[in-house]
Amino acid sequence: MALAALLLAACGSTPKHVVETSADAGRPAAKSATKKPSVVQKRGGGYYKDDGPAEELPDGLDELSDAEPKLEPLHRFANRPYVVFGKEYVPNTSIKPYKARGIGSWYGKKFHGQKTSIGEPYDMFAMTAAHPTLAIPSYVRVTSVANGRSVIVRVIDRGPFHADRVIDLSYAAAHKLDYIRNGSSLVEVEAIVPEATGMTYGQVAAAENRPPPARNEIADVAKKLAAEEKPVQTATTIGLNGSNSNAMAAGGVLLQLGAFANADNAETMRQRLTRELDWADGELRININGGIHRLHLGPYPNRADAERVAERIRQEHGFKPTFVIR
Repeated sequence: MALAALLLAACGSTPKHVVETSADAGRPAAKSATKKPSVVQKRGGGYYKDDGPAEELPDGLDELSDAEPKLEPLHRFANRPYVVFGKEYVPNTSIKPYKARGIGSWYGKKFHGQKTSIGEPYDMFAMTAAHPTLAIPSYVRVTSVANGRSVIVRVIDRGPFHADRVIDLSYAAAHKLDYIRNGSSLVEVEAIVPEATGMTYGQVAAAENRPPPARNEIADVAKKLAAEEKPVQTATTIGLNGSNSNAMAAGGVLLQLGAFANADNAETMRQRLTRELDWADGELRININGGIHRLHLGPYPNRADAERVAERIRQEHGFKPTFVIR
């Protein structure tokens, strides 16, 4: 198996939730019911298959307050290095400036209530966001290049892992930037740095929080993964409904998208990639063998079918998955 796709073992813990929940700090007050979306939104390349706005929206969404920036302890597991689609991501673990411009997308009802990397359930009506490397939790100002509108959101999740996207916003945040209809928009993302600039998160975090693993820890896991030529056919797999199954051990071709030392991180990322790969045939499952949780897509009946899916992943994400033939 390609070592690059396996380095992941990032020894992390916790892909898709509570420390202190300031998530409610920017959520509309619970008012009576509500209105249906005023327009019929179409996908438009920005949000995901089977996703979209809620059937009814809470009152006061337009007046929703921004998230309120504050120093919070670094999450114990969500800031460890990890690998997705063969690319290694090293989250920020110090408080420092960040600014980037790119495509912002949003996610909605399909993921409402699902676990995020910080351990909190995703609330599509709160002012939150997902980012591949910004510290969890942290705060950013997101500005629409098209209309100049800005929002402040709390980063609580990982992603997006799409070549042209820099951030995934909650439905509420995207609504305030006025790109719900289009699904995506060019945005500028800027970290909001508290007065403690230059300090490490270790200096402001609770003593119980561990720093990210040393690079040699990642290498040790990668070495263990590389030593295994292929998973045994009796390895346990966890499917989309969380049930154990040996269905994928019977045969076929799998695409390996990543590997984790921690079950929670593997499950969170499985949920996340379900969104990123909503177009793909096959099931996204976790294969457990030798203490390593591998993320597999498939099985496909033959190499040609698997190759077609792998090629599209390469085009969209810049990495061609490892083939696992049973």
